[in-house]
Amino acid sequence: MPRRSYGQLCPIASALDLVGERWTLLVVRELLLGPKRFSDLQVGLPGIGSNILSDRLKELEAASVVSRRRLPPPAASWVYELTDRGRELGDIVLRLGRWGVSSPAFRQSDGTARPEWTVLSLYARYDLSAAMAGPASVELRFGDETYSARIDEGQLTIGRGAATSPDVIVSLDHDTLNRIFRSKGRERNRVANGVTIVEGSRDAFESFLRLFT
Repeated sequence: MPRRSYGQLCPIASALDLVGERWTLLVVRELLLGPKRFSDLQVGLPGIGSNILSDRLKELEAASVVSRRRLPPPAASWVYELTDRGRELGDIVLRLGRWGVSSPAFRQSDGTARPEWTVLSLYARYDLSAAMAGPASVELRFGDETYSARIDEGQLTIGRGAATSPDVIVSLDHDTLNRIFRSKGRERNRVANGVTIVEGSRDAFESFLRLFT
């Protein structure tokens, strides 16, 4: 079936011809923190069919948004990753998240959640005006998944894996972090007090939380 087009001489319409299809921007979201195998993308996109995922990846490769490469041994598996052009689109996806985090539909949602999505939501919640109040480096451990959040000159950077010289390391589940952000006042403090501080101080973790709305 030929791909549908708006047929408009407009850069917005032209962009939507590519990324307006269902799942396309979520494929980009899944690659924001680095390369993934096809099977990893399937895990991160519950409900997507393998044929649809293949189609979306082919379309994004053809548009130079995603590239495919083989990892060196011992992994020797094929992974997908964002190109420079894809990372530009990634910035747009993160801004879309910042717009969506304040919507009533998101605040009332009780859908599926995954640690990676919860960590990525930090970009949407980040309050630059409060940046000087927080630690420079935090490590977040969600079971066997670990992420780092670093703030350098007001710039937030999130990555997979352990943090370098973190000010605080915490162990929690992503549901707890979501509940912290959805709570206020004493309830927020109560939920936050249930987080395990592996290294560093609780004050440092609370300072970190204050950077996010």
